[in-house]
Amino acid sequence: MRTARLRTVHPVLWAGWAALAAGAVLCVLGWYGVSGERFAERQLPYLASCTVPGAALIVAAAVLLTQGRNALAAARVEELYGLLVTADTTEAEAPGLSPAAPLAVSGDRLMVPGGTLFHRADCPLVSGKAEALPVDAKLVRSGELGPCPICEPAEADG
Repeated sequence: MRTARLRTVHPVLWAGWAALAAGAVLCVLGWYGVSGERFAERQLPYLASCTVPGAALIVAAAVLLTQGRNALAAARVEELYGLLVTADTTEAEAPGLSPAAPLAVSGDRLMVPGGTLFHRADCPLVSGKAEALPVDAKLVRSGELGPCPICEPAEADG
């Protein structure tokens, strides 16, 4: 899947690299020709025939390489989005899973020392942590602790 999309990008990148190489060769030839001439009127043909077109090719190469990289990145983002949509639909179609159901359903509330959220006991963020402590109802009522957005415990739970 990935190689089919990315093959369409490669010609732009190859054209950019070829234009860069040709532009560099023309600039070197123009410099070599200009350096061998003493008078300005004899240097102008080298500037007009080699150096200016070489510089134009280098600018064109920069544009092509940038466009090729952007197209490459766009193809990768499109591929990742396709994988995300495919994974999302297969998870939603799995039997017994409701997309709106909370991850945790326990009534016991826990908190991590120094934390700002309270969680259900079976929340994946605190389950298995030895340092998790039971939540004092005063902390919840005072607003010092907020509910976890993952397990969504209600203040009346527990």
